[in-house]
Amino acid sequence: MNFDNTYKTLPPTFYSNTKPSEFSQPNLLAFNDELAKELGFDPDQYTSEELAKIFSGQILLEGSAPIALAYAGHQFGNFVPQLGDGRAIMLGEVLTKNSKRYDLQLKGSGRTVFSRGGDGFSALGPVIREYILSEAMYALGIPTTRALAAVETGDLVRRETVLPGGVFTRVASSHIRVGTFEYFAGKKDINAIKVLLSYAIERHYPHLKKDDALGFLKAVIEKQIELVSSWMSIGFIHGVMNTDNTSISGETIDFGPCAFMDKFSQAKVFSSIDQYGRYAYNNQGPILSWNMTRLAECLIDLVDVDESKAIDVLNETLSKIKPKFESTLNKKMTAKIGLNEEDNDLVAEFLEILEKEKKDFTLSFRNLGNGDFPEFEQKWVMRLIERGKKPDEILDQIKAVNPLYIPRNHQVEKAIQGALRQDLSTFQELNELLKNPFQFNPKLDRYKQEPTEDEIVCETFCGT
Repeated sequence: MNFDNTYKTLPPTFYSNTKPSEFSQPNLLAFNDELAKELGFDPDQYTSEELAKIFSGQILLEGSAPIALAYAGHQFGNFVPQLGDGRAIMLGEVLTKNSKRYDLQLKGSGRTVFSRGGDGFSALGPVIREYILSEAMYALGIPTTRALAAVETGDLVRRETVLPGGVFTRVASSHIRVGTFEYFAGKKDINAIKVLLSYAIERHYPHLKKDDALGFLKAVIEKQIELVSSWMSIGFIHGVMNTDNTSISGETIDFGPCAFMDKFSQAKVFSSIDQYGRYAYNNQGPILSWNMTRLAECLIDLVDVDESKAIDVLNETLSKIKPKFESTLNKKMTAKIGLNEEDNDLVAEFLEILEKEKKDFTLSFRNLGNGDFPEFEQKWVMRLIERGKKPDEILDQIKAVNPLYIPRNHQVEKAIQGALRQDLSTFQELNELLKNPFQFNPKLDRYKQEPTEDEIVCETFCGT
């Protein structure tokens, strides 16, 4: 790969040099050939054993310079001044032939200076989960980090029980988070924030001047609005929208306790540690605003030397998030029924029906027009006609925005349990199916079904 490690040119307070742990018998479970070739890496030059060693950190490719990144973060509203990559190591930045830059990171590769007493390893389950979920999100058209490889380490890790270990290779536009800015703001290191701002702008928003803190905040807000509204339009709940999991590039990052809803509920929570519903489905918009406010606080001194003026300007920018988010979400939701933003009353009515009747979110939108909701559908067809639209044509149109297949929680759990038994069939089938989530797949169509009562997954868990 063509490594070009610009993050290592930043001051040493931004990262710690480190190296991956040794593992006894790495075994490659999955490899994303298509993504590898986009990165300029030819997997055909290597055996499966060599790929397993490379993507568990046992062999370092030429140009790789492993580091663990420093960052802080608000976790469930509480500020933690130092988090950092406690179980992840960035191998370096890869520059593609098209001059696109991506971080290559190993998750579960061992202890770093930021491990805070942890072992730095990952159980195999979270590796399988993130591989499935991140690639599914990509195929659904949602900005996301990507999966390059899943490796079983051959060693055991201790959690509630003893489990097989794994390493996940993540590809991201960068790993700069709101929490990265908070790390230096918490230390009142204004010079470091200036350096980070300039670097982040050059890497992600090159149309801005390198010191344009307000323009940067506005650009990040736009990305987050697009991201979170896209999540909600497909029934996705991130589950842990802490500021250390909020990427300034606007990509979905960290697939720990995330989940797709089966039966629709506005207040749905999956994360086992979210006991008060902070990151519930319908609270993701307000939390977006809360997280952006934390980023704004880091930038006060860079917006204006007069603190009160800076705060006024930042507050004006933050006040626009709620209406902009609601408008963006309305456009995405009304597109799911083939209408426009002014028809959001129909979407609200449909969601009320789904919640009251405990209907599946994904299949209900996908099957609209099949006669499952006759009273609502009659009203919907009348509205289409009022808007000058042809119902028959709309049915094809909405299938392009309403997926047929999603990574359902019970199926992901089956893939994990299968992998723990050395059976990768469900894992492999899900990965194949979810490459084309909008297209009918007769071979694997059974995966569209919602769970039976005894298959329902009530809680999801962080990978730590």
